[in-house]
Amino acid sequence: MPRWKAAVLQRARWSSGVVQAAVLCVLTFGLVLPLCCHRCLYSYYFLRSVYLDWMSDVALQESYERGQQALRYWQNLAAAESPASPLSKRPDLLVTVVTAQRTEGRDFHYLLQVMHRLDVLLRSCGDTEPCAEVLVCDVESSPSRTEDASLLEKRFRVVRRSLEEKKVSEYLNVFEKEKRDYIYCLRKGWELLNPRNVVVLEDDALPRMDFFTVIRDLLTRRFALNSLYVKLYHPERLQRYWNPEPYRILEWAGLGLVGATVLLLFSVALCGPRVPSPSPVVLLFLVLYVMAVVELGGRHYLLELRRVSPQLYAVSPATECCTPAMLYPGNASARVAALLDRVKCIKGYAKDMALYQLARNTPGERAHSVEPNLITHIGAFSSVRPNPPHPKLL
Repeated sequence: MPRWKAAVLQRARWSSGVVQAAVLCVLTFGLVLPLCCHRCLYSYYFLRSVYLDWMSDVALQESYERGQQALRYWQNLAAAESPASPLSKRPDLLVTVVTAQRTEGRDFHYLLQVMHRLDVLLRSCGDTEPCAEVLVCDVESSPSRTEDASLLEKRFRVVRRSLEEKKVSEYLNVFEKEKRDYIYCLRKGWELLNPRNVVVLEDDALPRMDFFTVIRDLLTRRFALNSLYVKLYHPERLQRYWNPEPYRILEWAGLGLVGATVLLLFSVALCGPRVPSPSPVVLLFLVLYVMAVVELGGRHYLLELRRVSPQLYAVSPATECCTPAMLYPGNASARVAALLDRVKCIKGYAKDMALYQLARNTPGERAHSVEPNLITHIGAFSSVRPNPPHPKLL
């Protein structure tokens, strides 16, 4: 065959491959993904201007209804039940719920929602082998300041700061006060029960239904023995691959390679031996194609598939934000309290940032994070930061 004819055929094949790749990309990223993901909150294709206000209103209404339901539940229980039974010493797991007064959003009763969910989960465990002991740590000075905490006293042990401690904290900036309140609750749980492991929840961290099952599995893994803390929540909007987290880049590239291999095997199964062996360029294109699909579609939704089994929950190095739900294996809660005592928190350096920096800079300490999240963050109204007039999901 003449050289010019071979060159023309080669160019035609190349052009055909480029056209096919272009058509695939246009169909995937211009038609299929926009149609499938335009209502997905954590996808790049989410139509924010169309759906965000409506979805935020629905979430607020659902939270309000859960809060009112929880309020009725605890009011009925407070009228019927005898005082809470004493806590058992040295439990395998202590769940401490830290609560503070909110100036806004009181009708949502975040604390009562969280405690209702915990109560349901604890009752499902049975009395012979309880999942955990639960302690409510009210950082306000008197029962009248946090009425929701008072409703819980018939079912759970509630501890409160003394008036003297409260007066000292009144002169602190809000971030330092939040840190000291957190330290107080960590130490109070340790002093009262000396637990083997501790989970600290903020009062707007609603546990998922597999909460205790996954916690038990995490504590059996080797990494837990060497962890200062394990984060049980990271904001969904920050779970994307396109973030400065090295392990995510590796996961992203690995997923692209696996996805490209699956696509090639599928094409062989579909077309038989007529399919030519892929060139490095084709393999690279498919890897990048799969990586783009999972990133634009939303890593959050890929992580949700891991909920099939507790063993599929992934553990990775901890990130900075945030601390609504934390697991402290062994005596780590006492170590964390001592470490936090060394620093002062200010605006831009809250307790989550301080804890992250302390874990990184303290020799021998490691911090981890679990994905997907074990709690749902329901706090549309903050007790620390200014609140917008109309809270949004993003």
